[in-house]
Amino acid sequence: MHMDDYINNLLRENVSESEVETILDKAACFQGLTPREAAALLTSTNEAHASRIFEIAGQIKNHIYGERIVLFAPLYISDYCVNGCTYCGFKGNGNHRRHKLTQEDVKAQVKILEKMGHKRIAIEAGEDPINCPLDYILKCIDTIYRTSDIRRVNVNIAALDIEDYRRLKAANIGTYILFQETYHRPSYARFHPAGPKRDYDYHFKAFERAMEAGIDDVGAGVLFGLYDYRYDALALMLHNEALEQQFGVGFHTISVPRIREIDGVNSYPYGVCDGDFLKLVAILRIAMPFTGMIISTREVPAMRRQLIKIGISQMSAGSSTVVGGYGCKEAPSESFNESSSAQFPLSDHRSADEIFYWLMEEGILPSFCTACYRRNRRGARFMEMVKKGDIKNVCLPNGILTLKEYALDYGDARFNALADSIIKQIKTENPALIQAKLQELEQGKRDIFI
Repeated sequence: MHMDDYINNLLRENVSESEVETILDKAACFQGLTPREAAALLTSTNEAHASRIFEIAGQIKNHIYGERIVLFAPLYISDYCVNGCTYCGFKGNGNHRRHKLTQEDVKAQVKILEKMGHKRIAIEAGEDPINCPLDYILKCIDTIYRTSDIRRVNVNIAALDIEDYRRLKAANIGTYILFQETYHRPSYARFHPAGPKRDYDYHFKAFERAMEAGIDDVGAGVLFGLYDYRYDALALMLHNEALEQQFGVGFHTISVPRIREIDGVNSYPYGVCDGDFLKLVAILRIAMPFTGMIISTREVPAMRRQLIKIGISQMSAGSSTVVGGYGCKEAPSESFNESSSAQFPLSDHRSADEIFYWLMEEGILPSFCTACYRRNRRGARFMEMVKKGDIKNVCLPNGILTLKEYALDYGDARFNALADSIIKQIKTENPALIQAKLQELEQGKRDIFI
């Protein structure tokens, strides 16, 4: 059966109230959901069911990930793009002046990100084989690793062929990220009228090529609101299942952005309201309990706060979606122009430092950890640890150590006191070991992880 027919049949199926209760009982045991079971929850209008969905999602989040959030920042290196994606500020037919960072600009931008405390960044670039070829992207990655203390570079760039994915793998990237945007073919064609990204099948099969090329971790995403969010959520699950069947492991992370207006124009009849969005994220969390979930600064602080409670495990902080946008007033680069278009408008304008404070005041550990990548806890090995419930036992201690390192290097008295309070609250399997490593940090050692 064609995927479109299969998903629509799932969404039309009439599932009894008692069967929904059974599905929720299964979810509460951290067993995940089938697409049919997820469809039953997505179409349920019972408020009692919704309440239990949120409760179970919160339990899963705490059980697997603990009270922590992994932090990162995007680094936009080029907004040259030949695609015509109608929802994107970088679309090829846009009339703004294009920019690309020089290697000196890359160094300057990364230095600012380091001062913000970031150790993990995600390179972002438009698709333009002439002005932004893979060779340029690889050079940027090399510059970052060679000249900074950034410890993990994730990459969110256009679909490649297998040989180019092998080159990306050789550059020691973290996660390769690519959004399908929408899985609904007619809508995909509507929103991608021009450029290589218009090829749905080539884009859809990118993860297969990446994993065949040896890339361990891949991250997917849907831009919810381009089509019925329920359809795209189920298609995302089916895509994950297909990769698991073929490679033994599916998505390392999924991102859950919502469409935002561009230039004040709202031409998205499938836009997702706050209530539906919260329920969607909660259902994805209980349907795919072992997959990391990412939220960007597209969402306002109040929404991000709610999403953390029900499933989000990673978030950006102090982001800029403009090429050369970090510290543009304090340390302008030749490639930066304040009239540049952002890829999308931000809704959380707080600085990274403000977000770190906010998380700690909420009782949540800000984590700058990159240890799994460097300990080769990636791909199938990482997922095996998550499913056994073991990953929290390394993630929480490493989060503590990275927070302490940040506090020692950048924190003032207030920050340090709050960080120490959070660290004391977190229970670990081997507190004596953590205490010893905290003392090493205080003595000047850095980059300590287990």
